[in-house]
Amino acid sequence: MKLKGDWNTAKGKLKQQYAQLTDEDLDYADGKGDELVGRLQNKLGKAKNEVVKMLNDL
Repeated sequence: MKLKGDWNTAKGKLKQQYAQLTDEDLDYADGKGDELVGRLQNKLGKAKNEVVKMLNDL
């Protein structure tokens, strides 16, 4: 998974939408998208496809 655009802006939107997310939860490095998706799945209790769609829609 490759995130488009400014990740810092996207991170801010996610933190506004989901107050329970921490900077650690949203830590993203190129090539580590699957790890990010996994952390968000666990934290938000969403399916992988829901998390991927949410990230792509940012």
